[in-house]
Amino acid sequence: MQLRNTSALALRGVSSLSASSSCARRSILSSSSSFSSHYSTSSVSRSIARPAATTLRPVLAPSSAQPNSSVFSTHIRTMASQVQKIKVKNPVVELDGDEMTRIIWQDIKDKFITPYLDIDLKYYDLGLEYRDQTDDQVTIDAAEAIKKYGVGVKCATITPDEARVKEFNLKKMWLSPNGTIRNILNGTVFREPIVIDNIPRLVPGWKQPIIIGRHAFGDQYRAKDQVIPGEGTLEVIFTPKGGEPERIKVYDFAGPGVAQTQYNTDESIIGFAHSSFKMALLKELPLYMSTKNTILKKYDGRFKDIFQEIYEKDYKKDFEAKGLWYEHRLIDDMVAQMIKSEGGFVIAMKNYDGDVQSDIVAQGFGSLGLMTSTLATPDGTAFESEAAHGTVTRHYREHQKGRETSTNPIASIFAWTRGLIQRGKVDGTPEVVTFAEALEKACIDTVNEDEIMTKDLALARGRKDREAWVTTSVYLEAVEKRLKRSLQKAKL
Repeated sequence: MQLRNTSALALRGVSSLSASSSCARRSILSSSSSFSSHYSTSSVSRSIARPAATTLRPVLAPSSAQPNSSVFSTHIRTMASQVQKIKVKNPVVELDGDEMTRIIWQDIKDKFITPYLDIDLKYYDLGLEYRDQTDDQVTIDAAEAIKKYGVGVKCATITPDEARVKEFNLKKMWLSPNGTIRNILNGTVFREPIVIDNIPRLVPGWKQPIIIGRHAFGDQYRAKDQVIPGEGTLEVIFTPKGGEPERIKVYDFAGPGVAQTQYNTDESIIGFAHSSFKMALLKELPLYMSTKNTILKKYDGRFKDIFQEIYEKDYKKDFEAKGLWYEHRLIDDMVAQMIKSEGGFVIAMKNYDGDVQSDIVAQGFGSLGLMTSTLATPDGTAFESEAAHGTVTRHYREHQKGRETSTNPIASIFAWTRGLIQRGKVDGTPEVVTFAEALEKACIDTVNEDEIMTKDLALARGRKDREAWVTTSVYLEAVEKRLKRSLQKAKL
């Protein structure tokens, strides 16, 4: 069975950040401190929820895989210092993160942001230790800042489990910062693969992008769950405003078990629908909405009904004018058809479904390091971009031991660029958009044309030998070289 007009279908790439050695920061480490101090204070105004923590980085001896890296780095930085900085008209909210991605995030900012942009960064430290110190208030403040200024860029963060609570001696098991931000902004998360031609797809039939629209509010991510200690009756009570309580019997427990209560709102589902239809029109791709309404007839049925009503009322004519369509499909059927298809569509999914399927799409295109993640509100007043992967703990442990690592930084770079593109479009500053697009192109061309890549991408190409991949620092320097050439040609 084929999805209709499957020529319109495809996934853009992601797989896991599988570079197993630790991101050796040789030339970056030796030069970044002076470079950062030269640019940061003069070009970046910070609204600091907490001063950025200094991360110790071992300076490792140069390897044969990195010839003349210090000379190359010095040359590029000298050239960068001569570039007139591009003015970013309005502030961008910066949300710092944890572990390996925190280190890479700082390197990206030192290499590609502060040397080239005159930008006001409103800084919030979402590192787990500081979230714990502030009782997670810093996360709420950061989300409110995004609402105020309109654009935020976020580094990957730890969502603590029992082991992390013990490791960091936390006051409690704090909620996902992403979930908190999503609920405050009440937006939709769109995840789209970054397609690089010479990185093979693990799903070879995917030839066009697949964009996952994840409802970013409610459901499991704000549910109340509990352990049932023993025999008894579970009930849900709803008390209408000005009315009498309504009791709904859920289950008679004969012994211990677990229970969960979750919710969503019409207001949030309506916003989700509008965001999804607008994204499909923007990308000129058909839209599918997937639920399990055959089982959750009222809960999932509400999603299905609202989407259909809004499509018929507000978007059907625009879709038909572009030769597009909207269709609801059961989630299990949709996933099967997605694998069989060529890609080329947008799928609107509930919170948990979108969380899972976006990683499948990412892996199918080659690497989790090749996936963009953006959060947008229906009215377009707030936008946040981040990497779709985690904090890469395994690489961080290697880095702490002084070993080289090869962590893919592309998704983190795109977190910055997608935020800058949004900022430039809203502000009417095309030079900011051009700069961000040039940086994205430099990332892709470094892999495509120069065949310089991190270990996860080399493995996706079937290469396991050490000569096939470079450390993160070497990859970033290669991107920096390409970016400089591109900006000189564009006369930015």
